[in-house]
Amino acid sequence: MSSVAPDTLALQRLYHWEKAAPDRIALTQPMGPGAVQDFTWGQVVDQVRRMAAHLQAQGWEPGSKVAILSKNCAWWLMSDLAIWMAGYVSVPLYPTLAHDTVNQILTHSEAKACFIGKLDGWEGMKPGVPAGMPCISYALSPQDAVKNYEGWDAICARTQPLQGQPIRAADELATLIYTSGTTGKPKGVMHTFGNFAWALGAGIKRIPMGQEDRMLSYLPLAHVVERVLVEHGWLRTGMHLFFAESLDTFAADLQRARPTIFFSVPRLWVKFQQGIHHKMPEAKLSRLLSIPLIGGLVRRKVQKALGLDQCRIAAGGAAPMPLALLQWYSKLGIDINEGYGMTENLAVSHITIPGKNQQGSVGPAYEGVDHRIDPQSGEIQMRSPAVMLGYYKEPEQSRESFTADGWLRTGDKGHIDAQGNLHITGRVKDLFKTGKGKYVAPAPIEDKLGTHEAVEACVVTGANLGQPLGIVMLNADAVAQAANAGQRAQLETSLTQHLKTVNATLDPHEQLQCIVVVTTPWTVENDLITPTFKVKRNRIEDIYAANYERWEVSGKKIIWHAQ
Repeated sequence: MSSVAPDTLALQRLYHWEKAAPDRIALTQPMGPGAVQDFTWGQVVDQVRRMAAHLQAQGWEPGSKVAILSKNCAWWLMSDLAIWMAGYVSVPLYPTLAHDTVNQILTHSEAKACFIGKLDGWEGMKPGVPAGMPCISYALSPQDAVKNYEGWDAICARTQPLQGQPIRAADELATLIYTSGTTGKPKGVMHTFGNFAWALGAGIKRIPMGQEDRMLSYLPLAHVVERVLVEHGWLRTGMHLFFAESLDTFAADLQRARPTIFFSVPRLWVKFQQGIHHKMPEAKLSRLLSIPLIGGLVRRKVQKALGLDQCRIAAGGAAPMPLALLQWYSKLGIDINEGYGMTENLAVSHITIPGKNQQGSVGPAYEGVDHRIDPQSGEIQMRSPAVMLGYYKEPEQSRESFTADGWLRTGDKGHIDAQGNLHITGRVKDLFKTGKGKYVAPAPIEDKLGTHEAVEACVVTGANLGQPLGIVMLNADAVAQAANAGQRAQLETSLTQHLKTVNATLDPHEQLQCIVVVTTPWTVENDLITPTFKVKRNRIEDIYAANYERWEVSGKKIIWHAQ
């Protein structure tokens, strides 16, 4: 572990803001239609101290695990801080998990208690909470949870604040971040307070953040990027943090926050793009942007409509960003910095440098990060002081995740160009061999296939087939279009042309035999995507593989499949 300054650790940052800016607004929480509740730093720390005292009074062993099951909200962050202040380890859960996964994580982590917060599908998750587990509800929790569990406000009202400044050493375990499970059961990634402090220090050197910045927290705080960038970025800089209320209010939430730093996953950047095209056809927008004076006005109008007119740093990650999408946003005056990382290294591995055109890559390594490409497999390997301790209670998997000389195996393939920028070319295990004996890397093809405005998600597959094939899931608008015979024919024509365009860019052995169109959504609930919108390839294979040979010999370019 590289040494980190004690005053950069999470709790020490909290005490700093308690003393330096007690009356400054730290958090803005939506409380229903048109209503918000602001929390000052002083109010945040007061509630954290009261909840920490309550948790400590339970008499659990130091280092015990306490879980958080909630969508993003002010109380999520205060719960995390209270767990740490009380001497415990936090275990966040995605707020969209099936009950068996909830049970698996709570059981595997040996959680002593669980905060039950803002949730849309609580009834489906509730059976996963072990009988008798103590739970605490928030003001925004489902009514069933409010009724059956003691509330945050009631506990704070009857509990005196914990005194002093309890601290946690840099090498102490802070949290278990369970992976989103693309390749099997979630694994509990162990990270220390020092890991987070180092990661923030490295991150700020590449993406400067300060006290005057504003961010909107809406991607799951259980995910590593939101945890590092939002929670620890907030603690480090003292910025003003806003929360989103719901998907329906997201546009208004963005307008309220007017974030100066904004991170989103590719799927949502695509949705923003599609929303703009619904209001203004792509050809018209391109024409207007090309006119010098009018182009500037249009850019500002679109940025303001998105709520990003104050955004000075935009970023994307968690999945590959198609080059065409990055270029489209650049024309709007929004340069998206593409980052690369994983739960195991706190998402601090590579990111493009603001102001430099490094599109098509994920940029150079952060300062303090070493990277290399394995000459045999082409795997990207890295090391840094932000790399995990290992997987909780999984010593064999922990060993397998590192090389003999101590480098983290990312499982991703790539190459490093002459300028030191990293290019991701796919997953080591995602490569498949066609019946012609040729290897195909699906990820770059999926990037191209997913640029069609009707495509929500896609997978390229076809081990042992003569040619690969693409399976695409339509977005909601396209599903409605497909229900109308005339519009479906138009959509099929458009997809046929898209297939032809994509194939023209591919080597012969990579060219897709056909596109299979599915209209049934791939969701977390049916276990086809992770909570971070990554498609689970193994589950796609389980469901569709029996059809591959029939699809291959059908002779059709577009195949409609009713799941």
